[in-house]
This record gives sequence, structure tokens and C-alpha cells, in this order.
Amino acid sequence: MTEHTEQHENTPSDIAPEAQTAEDPALRVEQLEAALQEMKDRWLRSEAEMANLRARTKREVEDAKLYAVQKFAKDVVEAAENLKRGIDSLPKRSENEPEIVTKLRDGFEGIERSFVALLERNHITRTDPTGAAFDANLHQAMAEQESNEHPPGTVLQAWSQTWQLNGRLLRPGMVVVSKAPAPAVAVDRTA
Repeated sequence: MTEHTEQHENTPSDIAPEAQTAEDPALRVEQLEAALQEMKDRWLRSEAEMANLRARTKREVEDAKLYAVQKFAKDVVEAAENLKRGIDSLPKRSENEPEIVTKLRDGFEGIERSFVALLERNHITRTDPTGAAFDANLHQAMAEQESNEHPPGTVLQAWSQTWQLNGRLLRPGMVVVSKAPAPAVAVDRTA
């Protein structure tokens, strides 16, 4: 050997980890099992994420199917409300009313029943909130009125109905809500 060439002996610290594991099969098996467990964990997480994604996508597609007509339904509900207001504006029934008024009222009422039935077949429902407890999720309070006959928070009058599409609120009922009467103010008459 020459002076410039040095002979190195392979010491355990100089050997690459791969070479060490090749010499120690138990260590290599342990490393492979750890890698396998890590891959299993990753695979299970990926499967869970995919299942969640599929479920969320399915829910979104179902919602899109159920509520795709929501804007149109709101417009149709407005037409139904206007038809009801028109019927309510007709004079009350009386025995001596002209036959034409009776026929008009009956015709409009028949159209309204048919129209509402058509809406209900398409999962658009209306609810008369009169007498129910006020629910801010379904009703819009337009006024409050003192009442001794009804507990506070009761819907006394509905200016419009509550409309829903497949259970989702389309249009809140415009209502008058009861409130407790103001306490009587005692007047001092001694002065």
C-alpha cells in the first residue's frame, strides 16, 4: 500500500442503515411491520374520508333535488296568497246576494282549493299559525296586541300563512302576537 491510500475498515457506524437491517432480520421485520401499520392507518383514513365525501355528496344531491325549485316555489306561494286575499275581499255570503257574486266566489274558491292541492302534491304546504305559540323560525311578528284571553306569545291573527317546501321554510307567516296587558297604573286622587 502507498502512503496516500488509506485502508478503511467497515465499522458498524459506517455501514448504511439498509445494510445493517439486511444483517439483522428481526430489525428489518420490525421496520416492515411498522411501515405496514402506517400504510394501513393511511388507507383506513382515506377510506373514511371517501365514505364521508360520498355521504356529503349524496346529501347535497338530494338537497338539490328537493330544493331546486325553491325560488319558483316562493313565487307560486305569492300567487296563492294573492288569490286568497282576492277571495277574502269579496263581500260576505248573504241570502239575497246576486247570483253572479255567488258563482264568482264559488269559482275562485274552487280554483284556490285546486291550486293549493297542486302545491301540496309537490310538497309545498301551508299552515295557518292562528292560535299557535309564536315560533321565530316559522313566524314573523308584524304587531303585538294586549290580550287577557290568550297567554303571551300566542298568535292571535295571521295576515299570511306559513309556507314550507319539503319541511324547509319558504315564507314565514306574518302574524299578530299576544302580549300581557300593561299593569294598571294607580292614580293618587288624594291630591
